[in-house]
Amino acid sequence: MALLRTKASPAFMSFNSSPFFSDSLYGFPYKFVAPSKHQLRCNLNRAKPFLGCRASWQELAGVVIFSAIPFTAVKAIANSPIGESLQSRMKERKKAALAKSSKLNALAEKARNESLWYGEGRPRWLGPIPFDYPVFLTGELPGDYGFDVAGLSSDPVALQRYFNFEILHARWAMLGSIGAVLPELLDLMGAFHFAEPVWWRVGYSKLKGDTLDYLGIPGLHLAGSQGIIVIAICQALLMVGPEYARYCGIEALEPLGIYLPGDINYPGGTLFDPLNLSRNPATFEELKVKEIKNGRLAMVAWLGFFAQAAVTGKGPVQNLIEHISDPLHNNLFSALKSM
Repeated sequence: MALLRTKASPAFMSFNSSPFFSDSLYGFPYKFVAPSKHQLRCNLNRAKPFLGCRASWQELAGVVIFSAIPFTAVKAIANSPIGESLQSRMKERKKAALAKSSKLNALAEKARNESLWYGEGRPRWLGPIPFDYPVFLTGELPGDYGFDVAGLSSDPVALQRYFNFEILHARWAMLGSIGAVLPELLDLMGAFHFAEPVWWRVGYSKLKGDTLDYLGIPGLHLAGSQGIIVIAICQALLMVGPEYARYCGIEALEPLGIYLPGDINYPGGTLFDPLNLSRNPATFEELKVKEIKNGRLAMVAWLGFFAQAAVTGKGPVQNLIEHISDPLHNNLFSALKSM
């Protein structure tokens, strides 16, 4: 994410001078101070930026409009002659697609019944140790090891809802782990130089008002001069939008002529399964287990990232390198001892 130092913007901004699209032409750093009862004024003399929201209403409006573009575009296309043509073609193919989907679902059910990872014969979290596992965990869902000591999934509706939340967070955690590790790794290898490669320092730099280039490319400032709160709002909108559309149902894209044969967690189709991994139901059911296992590992890894950053102030790759080079002196106990 590009993180830029905020600069002055006039009360009326043209498209070219708007800091949402480029740096201000004026070059004077400014910041918004805490508002009084009667006004919110700009302070042009303070050197250090304010750690709150420093964006103007024009910038806020720009972020909201930018985030709404995907939804507006989908609606416009769906109501256009092109959308009507796409829907007509989709309806012609949908009957055959439904028949194929029903066949794959039947094969998937058979694959789960024969799989080692599903049903009563699946592995349990305590292995061979005898334990009274919850009766409502029957092994129908991928990654079900019978672990629910708090009884949170006794309600079948709640069980499905928790699974939806878990797989959602697991996928974001896996993507986030790549984003936290890869820049630091590339920077340490010398393959790519980032102004700030350590994941937690990127947000900290923005809070200080530092200028950072998106993807480390000089001059690539996609985030404009928005403050950290505006960036968070923009990211939330862009993340929640696709997930909301996915949660609304797999029929949400049919107005665009796109038919998805799966369900909300595994929609399938060209958009969500471009490699056609679901063509083999037995392999696909096993991949579901691998996905949730790696996702759980990624969520636990993020706890480690947070703890390492708080204790050592370094990135996960640097911590790993130091531990491998001298495991006796660079470990959890030595880190806690030095606090």
